[in-house]
Amino acid sequence: MRPVWNGNKNHNNIKLQKITSQQANLSLEENVNSIQEQIVQLYVQILYVSEAVDVNAQILEISKQNAARGKEMYDVGSLSKADLAQLDAQVATDEYNLVNIKGELEDYKLQMKNLLRLNYDHVFDIALPSSTDEQALGVIPSAKEVLDNALSLRPEMQNAKLGVEASNLDIEIAKAGYSPTISLSGGVGTNTLTGIGQNWANQMKSNFNGSLGVTLSIPIFDNRSTKTAINKAKMGLQQSELEVADAQSNLALTIQGFWINAMTNQQRFRSAQVSVSSAKESYGLLSEQFRLGLKNIVELTNAKTVLLNAQQSRLESKYMTILYLQLLNFYKGEEMNLI
Repeated sequence: MRPVWNGNKNHNNIKLQKITSQQANLSLEENVNSIQEQIVQLYVQILYVSEAVDVNAQILEISKQNAARGKEMYDVGSLSKADLAQLDAQVATDEYNLVNIKGELEDYKLQMKNLLRLNYDHVFDIALPSSTDEQALGVIPSAKEVLDNALSLRPEMQNAKLGVEASNLDIEIAKAGYSPTISLSGGVGTNTLTGIGQNWANQMKSNFNGSLGVTLSIPIFDNRSTKTAINKAKMGLQQSELEVADAQSNLALTIQGFWINAMTNQQRFRSAQVSVSSAKESYGLLSEQFRLGLKNIVELTNAKTVLLNAQQSRLESKYMTILYLQLLNFYKGEEMNLI
């Protein structure tokens, strides 16, 4: 017996299976997106630390020059032994900082290697962009533009919306319990007898018979199981609709956060560029005055601290801007590209 009509239950089950398959693919796409975001975050961190290595190397070279000049001044009696020791200590500190930041760089590269599932003996290095300043000063898309695209393109939103479709189908499938069921049955057969003077082949032909039947089942009492199934399905629909609303809210908050961080850090970066330029000029002038014996070690150290802080602020704001700008473009539907 084969059902040929059961309130569209079979048809809706097929549609539900297709939606489930789509949701599985979308969940995979969500995982891929998550990995891409992790890769770009780690890559930006590597870029930041790589440039910090260069900055620390430059600072160390300046400290060595100051220490060498301090030794000359000490030899002629124009610098105290305590001040010379302070200059040497600064060289040692800068050497330590450089070694430390190089270690951080190697650690981040190892994390990237693990994230990409590369073997430990695989030769691996990071390609550095030719210019990151231009990227940090790129046009930041509006949060509304990014959100409008993300609401239709992001797999988490598509998945949540398919959840609503699936819940509606669950309701229709449950309602099919109230519908009559029409089933079709059929069969064919034959028989043979011995000792009646007819051969087997003739009996098979003459005794051949078939049957066809249609059965109509009308549900009258099912102990409220259909009503219970419908109520559960409706609760599932409410949950799916809440999940869509939550996904929209989370997406909006995420994108707004990216936009605020991109705008704020880009403004900080522009200011930091001016501060670094000013601090470099000031430190260069003060270093020359120190070599001429016109400035003391305290003034030199203070100027160097100002320069270091300005450079640190510049690096942080630049790469934070690049990161959030890349994420905004990614959520808008564009490929992330840092090279």
